Amino acid sequence: MCFDANKFVSIKFITTFVSETNTKTLTAMKTTSNKSARTYTIRVNGNKYRTLQMSKQEFDSAYYWSENDWKQFLKTDEYYTIK
Repeated sequence: MCFDANKFVSIKFITTFVSETNTKTLTAMKTTSNKSARTYTIRVNGNKYRTLQMSKQEFDSAYYWSENDWKQFLKTDEYYTIK
């Protein structure tokens, strides 16, 4: 895959979780990068979050993060909510 540093990149994750009571929960996550600001916008089930500005190295690394990586990131305080 070729990474064009001058464009926005959007990645979508969709997972299904089945609880012990056999209730299915669909989680849809989409991340969009902003190369010039070195931030990502994360959309999860209708909620929208934006990362604080990242270092160039962290920003480039985050391009390869999995859905679980982003879920772990949302447990930190390095983002804010967009209304």
